[in-house]
Amino acid sequence: MTDLYQVDAFADKLFEGNPAAVVQFDNWPDDSLLQSIATENNLAETAYLVANGAKWELRWFTPSFEVALCGHATLAAAHVLYKHLGYQGESITFVTRLSGELIVERKNDGSLAMEFPAIAIRKHDKLSEVAAALGSTPKSIWVGDYSPDQFDIVAVFDSAEEVAALTPNESQFGALGSRGVIATAAAKDFDFVSRYFAPAFGIPEDPVTGSAHCLLTPYWSGQLNKTELRARQISARSGTLGCRLLGDRVELTGRAIDYMKGSLSL
Repeated sequence: MTDLYQVDAFADKLFEGNPAAVVQFDNWPDDSLLQSIATENNLAETAYLVANGAKWELRWFTPSFEVALCGHATLAAAHVLYKHLGYQGESITFVTRLSGELIVERKNDGSLAMEFPAIAIRKHDKLSEVAAALGSTPKSIWVGDYSPDQFDIVAVFDSAEEVAALTPNESQFGALGSRGVIATAAAKDFDFVSRYFAPAFGIPEDPVTGSAHCLLTPYWSGQLNKTELRARQISARSGTLGCRLLGDRVELTGRAIDYMKGSLSL
């Protein structure tokens, strides 16, 4: 039997943040099995772990296909290693196929800090198409690349209220060619808020998206002239992230809570 853990990531309490499944294998099975498990789980991401010496190989799958980078499932994987799989080190090095090595550090207060690449964004020219997908026109749009064939669009609005009120048209997202669209704005109680829509990846709205903050942190750091920021993703579940810009890297801090442990009948 193979254990499966379901964890709420970027959550301060149960039923908050973003659920992710975590599965450890001794060796990599066929990709078709990894995809089938993720499809069956029907969560935004399922994270897979295989030990590689002192490091851990890590991959992420949505219900539809493999992704280049996923923050909340990385946080969930680190949580499972520390709480359930007996890992004792102060930091974990994950080896990924498309995003290099990712380091997660356990803090004294029990939170987990993840170091990811900072992703620069550039101006984008599909304003009318993005407006049609989101159902509202942002003041500017940008694009950032996770890999040669995966990118997100960033749509910047004037207020958090505009972001909260968005009612996207899922049928319009396919024409954008992106992994998803991040809607964001400066806020009063946090430095910025966001929502993330990726219906083309089988995710109408992601509850909390760590990878999106690899783009948002450098953007808002430049806009607000500060390197440490507090962010809130204002989905129905919502979640809080600490964000720190470290040159060409981004540190994202959050907590994770167990929801379920089960066994796969493979």
